[in-house]
Amino acid sequence: MLLAMMASVILVMSTILVLYETLRLTSEHLSELPVPPRIRILAVVLMSFVGHTVAVWIYAGAYWLLVLRLGVGAFAGVPVETFEDCLYFSVVAYTSLGFGDHFPTSHTRLLAGIEALNGLLLIGWSASFTYLAMERYWPLHGAANARRTERAAGIDAEPGRERLFPPTSKT
Repeated sequence: MLLAMMASVILVMSTILVLYETLRLTSEHLSELPVPPRIRILAVVLMSFVGHTVAVWIYAGAYWLLVLRLGVGAFAGVPVETFEDCLYFSVVAYTSLGFGDHFPTSHTRLLAGIEALNGLLLIGWSASFTYLAMERYWPLHGAANARRTERAAGIDAEPGRERLFPPTSKT
């Protein structure tokens, strides 16, 4: 049990660090991208997904090492015999989906419970990060449309001025 507790602490710390660095690097380099706001928002979502994928793989590696190689804990139900089985179980636990075809027994129950809590918190964190990015870049969609409309109409916009919505025609 002590090994499972220590592994849980290490896994939580490592996955938090992975997602932190993923979001930090995304935040630092997002404004440098010479792409429209839509692509920036998609980059945030994609990088969040990458961070979560790495976290799931970290837990899968821990299950593979601890359960299949060292014999700490076990699984019941459909046999867990390969790394792919551990990866599948990790995705199910991290997302709190819980199909039930594989289920943890013994010390693995602690790891799976901690993974579900960790996944819930990290998914919430990346969701709030995505919201902040959308709050920053979403209004720029209107500014880009306004500039296109003004160019098409032959109107020169004031330099440095960004409109939130395209101009409306008066009829």
